[in-house]
Amino acid sequence: MSDLKQRALDYHAQPQPGKIAIAITKSAQNSDDLSLAYSPGVAEPCREIAEDIENVYKYTSKGNTVAVISNGTAVLGLGNLGPMASKPVMEGKALLFKRFADIDSFDIEVTHKTSEEFINTVASIADTFGGINLEDIKAPECFEIEKALLERCKVPVFHDDQHGTAIVTAAGMLNALDIQGKDIGDAVIVCLGAGAAAIACMELLIQCGAQREKIYMLDRKGVIHTRRTDLNEYKTLFANNTDKRTLDDAIEGADVFVGVSGPNLFSAQQLLKMANRPIVFACSNPDPEIKPELAHATRDDLIMATGRSDYPNQVNNVLCFPFIFRGALDVRARKINNEMKIAAVHAIRTLAKEPVPEAVLQASGESALSFNRNYIIPRPMDPRLCHQVAKAVAQAAIDSGVAALPMPAKYN
Repeated sequence: MSDLKQRALDYHAQPQPGKIAIAITKSAQNSDDLSLAYSPGVAEPCREIAEDIENVYKYTSKGNTVAVISNGTAVLGLGNLGPMASKPVMEGKALLFKRFADIDSFDIEVTHKTSEEFINTVASIADTFGGINLEDIKAPECFEIEKALLERCKVPVFHDDQHGTAIVTAAGMLNALDIQGKDIGDAVIVCLGAGAAAIACMELLIQCGAQREKIYMLDRKGVIHTRRTDLNEYKTLFANNTDKRTLDDAIEGADVFVGVSGPNLFSAQQLLKMANRPIVFACSNPDPEIKPELAHATRDDLIMATGRSDYPNQVNNVLCFPFIFRGALDVRARKINNEMKIAAVHAIRTLAKEPVPEAVLQASGESALSFNRNYIIPRPMDPRLCHQVAKAVAQAAIDSGVAALPMPAKYN
């Protein structure tokens, strides 16, 4: 058994199983405390909420809670492991919500036979929480599930595998293009992978200025093109009118490669075919589409990003999802819309251009960090992320009319 495997298993098992617990926030030391916490005192907030449902935010923890919900059909890069095998990941998300944004999170794993059953289950419990974070649900069902829940739920619903990945990718990509002296509207982009994350990444890049006709998306059968008859409605959006059929064809002269597929699927020979000053986001985890060592040995003019923490430029969802929910909860947004996502993109990319505090350098094990090819997005341990991203998201919610509360004083 490898050292990492044993350490990971010990971390999850000891000194007690799991990664999260519930803490009591009020005194419960004597009989008077209990009479307020439960019977008879608890009847008073119940009456107040029954009279005005908005009082639930005043008298309960609803406004600072997020449910992390999965069916386990696409756990990390491991596939359909089932609901219970997804629980360590969902507990991990709950840990990150608390650690980075002080949001109380509860993991919920749903067993179901159809997407409709999953949708009905989540919709039925959604009002318990301030927001819903969907996780590790396979495509294309994840699109149908998210769409239905967005329509049925009164609280924000966010599929992090889609939108969290897309936001961090877009932030890093815009900065990489700046450094490489390229315009997103002119960039030829090749996306290897056509699942939820890939489609969300490309859609958000289009909202940031990329041209749909300059995007070549590939699935297991090759380039997604207009003459294919096997495409679902989501892949059809990226059907390119082209004679290119393979990755070799598509990568010729491309400016950008985005990998959300599997390990070692992008070769040095294919990297050599890219345009001058290429950008490679090889985000398959734990093993990228091309190893950074090989990529840098092949081209000395590229910018390289991965999903791993042991290389520069980590494309990590933790850079955004806790803070998007923090901002949404703080102004009681009823949804997380495109304006809020784009606000997060620009807040993240702007932070990477600012001087890096000493505390961040120490936490990252770096002697110096400045905006360049090896530092295009902030490090996950940067404490400035919470304030800057959450504030930007909250302001976008207010400006777009989906917020119920004004900007909190803490952001002034």
